Amino acid sequence: MKVAIYPGSFDPITNGHLEILKRALNIFDKVIMLVAYNDQKKARFTPEERVAMIKEAVNDPRVEVDSSTGLTVEYAKKHGANHLIRGLRAVTDFEYEFSLASANDFIDSSIDTVFLMSKAEKSFINSSMIMELYQSGVDVSSLVPASVLKRLK
Repeated sequence: MKVAIYPGSFDPITNGHLEILKRALNIFDKVIMLVAYNDQKKARFTPEERVAMIKEAVNDPRVEVDSSTGLTVEYAKKHGANHLIRGLRAVTDFEYEFSLASANDFIDSSIDTVFLMSKAEKSFINSSMIMELYQSGVDVSSLVPASVLKRLK
């Protein structure tokens, strides 16, 4: 069984994240969406709220949702995953993601990072943009799952 970890802050999860998940499920038998959180970052939603939003948005027995404060590579090893899924929206994401993948490879070279490009029409979507648009009164219902929309309201 090919298992992959799809880590992210998912603060909140967007339809862009869900599109990457859908494509990852075409490659892997099981994907664990891992809400990674860091006490140093100012989050909009608690880790528990983020896990709940993902669980409400995703109805697929091949998807598990969890959270962690530790290193993603260590989590992957404990859960039998040899791949990490990362989404790329634009060239600006590449430098950060390349550095992260290189650090993960340094920690454990047996765990590969798989990059999936966002579709062009979803390339501008990120969690911060969702919050900014919503707080400015813009209808974001086409950009986020219903589980996020109800919590924004």
